Amino acid sequence: MRPFRFLATVDEYGSLAELTWMARKAEAVGCSTFVVPDHLIEQYAAIPLLAVVAAATERLRVGTFVLNVGLRHPAVLAQDLATLDALSGGRLEIGLGAGWNKPEHDAIGIPFEPVGVRIKQLTEAIAIMKGCFAEGPFSFSGEHYTITGHDGTPKPAQRPHPPIFLGGGGKRLLTLAARQAQIIGLAPRLVHGDPPRVDARSLTAAATEEKIRWSREAAGDRFGELELNSYPTGGPMVVTDHPRAEARRRADRIREQTGVELTVEEILDSPHVFIGSIEDLTRKFADLRERFGISSFLIDDLDALAPVVQELAGQ
Repeated sequence: MRPFRFLATVDEYGSLAELTWMARKAEAVGCSTFVVPDHLIEQYAAIPLLAVVAAATERLRVGTFVLNVGLRHPAVLAQDLATLDALSGGRLEIGLGAGWNKPEHDAIGIPFEPVGVRIKQLTEAIAIMKGCFAEGPFSFSGEHYTITGHDGTPKPAQRPHPPIFLGGGGKRLLTLAARQAQIIGLAPRLVHGDPPRVDARSLTAAATEEKIRWSREAAGDRFGELELNSYPTGGPMVVTDHPRAEARRRADRIREQTGVELTVEEILDSPHVFIGSIEDLTRKFADLRERFGISSFLIDDLDALAPVVQELAGQ
């Protein structure tokens, strides 16, 4: 059974002093990694921000959760990431995704392709990035990219490359993750729309069992080497002594947004919903690892969850 790892993230970064304070706090309480998303909205760019976090800490790993490969050429992205890994002393984790936010693409004139095309583009991007990280020049010819005799530099400190995080809620993405990544992010499936919304049934424990089955089948013998991650998608983490009341409110919001009725028990049992006292949540993390093998969790409220992280991290 893999030890617990907790990934810290924050919605607002503020000043340099605030960012470094939050990073050092995450390191002090026992978080493994500080992660940031990648969007063309009102936020700092992910890679420079992570460079600041790495410079301000000693052991804390840094990661993207996740980079939209459709916004950058993968060889250019590989150089940025290898530089960050080299300068941080090998503390980078690379979260990659196919993108889901159409308005970002529309705003800068990059076509937002159908999901199947975006997954193919992601697949090619991973191959190119691994080629850039490897020793010596390489070539690649695909539907979306062509590389001719390119030797990516610098090389990352972690060999053969930093851990790759891929996730999703559908079979195609999870199959790709099981075959190419070191960390699989278990996520709810998105229902296509403008904007896309979460498939409420994909939040449930039963849906998680199916996602893990897909991943296990695709990974084959390497499944035991993979880390499984989950994160709060059905709303923020809530520390409360009245979990059923909060779960009822959460179920009501999900019904209003999606038309799907989930029971209080399904909400509280979901690997993507974290509601309860510190004792409840400590027990839930342990139960999710025992039941599903999930050992990696993103924490969206470090102040509230610090006691849980301090008790479980590394255990």
